[in-house]
Amino acid sequence: MAPPRNVVKIAVQMRDAIPQLIQLDQVTRPVWPPSTPPPTSFPLPTSILLTSAPASVRCQDLEAEWLLGRLQSGSREVRREALQHLVLLAPDMTFAQEVISRDGLQRLGTIIEDGDDPRCPPSLGEVLALTLRTFLELMEHGVVSWETLSIPFVRKVVSYVNMNLMDASVQPLALRLLESVTLSSPALGQLVKSEVPLSRLLVHLQVMNQQLQTKAMALLTALLQGASPAERKVSVHLVAGWAYTHTHGLAVLQNIIHSAAPLGDEMAHHLYVLQSLTLGLLEPRMRMPLDPYSQEQREQLQALRQAAFEPEGESLGTGLSADRRRSLCAREFRKLGFSNSNPGQDLERVPPGLLALDNMLYFSRHAPSAYSRFVLENSSREDKHECPFARSSIQLTVLLCELLRVGEPCSETAQDFSPMFFGQDQSFHELFCVSIQLLNKTWKEMRATQEDFDKVMQVVREQLARTLALKPSSLELFRTKVNALTYGEVLRLRQTERLHQEGTLAPPILELREKLKPELMGLIRQQRLLRLCEGTLFRKISSRRRQDKLWFCCLSPNHKVLQYGDVEEGASPPPPESLPEQLPVADIRALLTGKDCPHVREKGSGKQNKDLYELAFSVSYDREEEEAYLNFIAPSKREFHLWTDGLSALLGSPMGSEQTRLDLEQLLTMETKLRLLELENVPIPEKPPPIPPPPTNFNFCYDCSIAEP
Repeated sequence: MAPPRNVVKIAVQMRDAIPQLIQLDQVTRPVWPPSTPPPTSFPLPTSILLTSAPASVRCQDLEAEWLLGRLQSGSREVRREALQHLVLLAPDMTFAQEVISRDGLQRLGTIIEDGDDPRCPPSLGEVLALTLRTFLELMEHGVVSWETLSIPFVRKVVSYVNMNLMDASVQPLALRLLESVTLSSPALGQLVKSEVPLSRLLVHLQVMNQQLQTKAMALLTALLQGASPAERKVSVHLVAGWAYTHTHGLAVLQNIIHSAAPLGDEMAHHLYVLQSLTLGLLEPRMRMPLDPYSQEQREQLQALRQAAFEPEGESLGTGLSADRRRSLCAREFRKLGFSNSNPGQDLERVPPGLLALDNMLYFSRHAPSAYSRFVLENSSREDKHECPFARSSIQLTVLLCELLRVGEPCSETAQDFSPMFFGQDQSFHELFCVSIQLLNKTWKEMRATQEDFDKVMQVVREQLARTLALKPSSLELFRTKVNALTYGEVLRLRQTERLHQEGTLAPPILELREKLKPELMGLIRQQRLLRLCEGTLFRKISSRRRQDKLWFCCLSPNHKVLQYGDVEEGASPPPPESLPEQLPVADIRALLTGKDCPHVREKGSGKQNKDLYELAFSVSYDREEEEAYLNFIAPSKREFHLWTDGLSALLGSPMGSEQTRLDLEQLLTMETKLRLLELENVPIPEKPPPIPPPPTNFNFCYDCSIAEP
């Protein structure tokens, strides 16, 4: 008779558990005193073996029970070995549940609260460090809430953070535990904030221990995130005071950002959070519109006007009536760049609200010469070419808030921070001072008008974004780099990026373009010669520089003779065969342009002559053993390029005009796109596929001369 099915199932489960139980016995066998002989076997309860749970779960169940039992041993070495095994197994969710269900957290908490003195020998501090690490691993599974921790336990962990002399492995773990408590429990977070002085965390940031610095920065940002806006402002100012003026050096900037060791991802994230929280202090001003009934804000606007026009206002406003003085103030606010005679209406927009006014006041007080130069310089320009200071400041403040994400919640993974914000107080206002001067410089480079305001702001946005992406270490370095990024350089970078995006600069594409160039240059040469065959009307310049006569010149269809002659005003171009003068191409010596031409040489440097230099060209030729010249003044720059290219082609010289370069680039782009039309969305490799090596021998050819039998 066959055994019952459940008996077979139990037997199979017991068979599967035997190897794991043997391994568990070897790992967790207790250390027995020498005077007591160890037992020959460890009998296990039948209820444990005859369970319906999987073998792996039963193994973890037994292992958790044995390890927790060893934690109660009187031997410190036994507890240390048990903790070493617990640390390795705690990340496993199933094992962690078994430990927690057997009051493992309470046993670990007792060890932490009783506290092996970390100032004792290293082995004692190691036990505490292992206990803290095991406790953290178990808590991070989320089975037990951080809010269940007791106040004495938290205070004991705080005492480890506040100690001066202790094992280097304990404090980072204690800081990590307090960070989790602060982020998860508001009540215990308040306890941590009251028990851990901010100055203590700043001291930890100066220790040359990267792990300790990272955990101290993590707790610092956690405390700042849980603080009220007023408390956060005070704390940030305290951190700034230590970072910029403390006698022990630049705590954050020097010891962390400029450390020789590479900055870890976790520290980079916490620096990003600290920067976001610092810039977030500007949000209330950014969200607050100007109050027209506020006496303080009206006085700030008047101070802004007086800083730019005070000498003029005093000379013109003395002895004037109230209406006249009011009209004068309105005109000066207009010169200052406000869109309305009442500047308060411009600052009602949020964002940027009062933050724009703060920036303008800071610029006028801390860079008065640059402020006066900006306003007065633009006031003296034509109305359409002046750069409005107030309007530019308002829009620039919005732009900076967008680039720096002022008012946005902190990302949980971002690491994008700017080192220059940790090296200077009032960094946002200082950045505005640099940016507003950049805007004025870019405005002049673009020769912008009022209609181009949005275009200028787009270029300034790109200049600032590109420079911030470089992460300059100081504001001076930022100033140098952003001023070097001129409008012309921005256009060049845009062109390069567009070509990269289109794949035009890939090595295979560049090779294809080089192969296409000769054919396309021949096409351009043919077009230039056809243009010369069509001919052009030119004007003669008399001794009084009057362009009152016309003459016509063209190339013969066989490209061997230049035919030319005078024509009447308003007459149509004559046929080539009716032109009286001829110049064989074979007699032409050289092509001259600009100041080298004899008909504009030794002229004055007036504006009219400069225009002639750009359009003048001549051909020198032999006439009865003497050198003669045929002089031209092109009607336009395009005709100048076409004729000089055509004559260069006739003489066998390269066509080097700007028009040839543009035409060649256009033809290359069109031809390349046509050739690659079937490869759209197909990635083109940077390098060609490797050529396989040659065979070891070539004895595979068929010799046709051998007759088959």
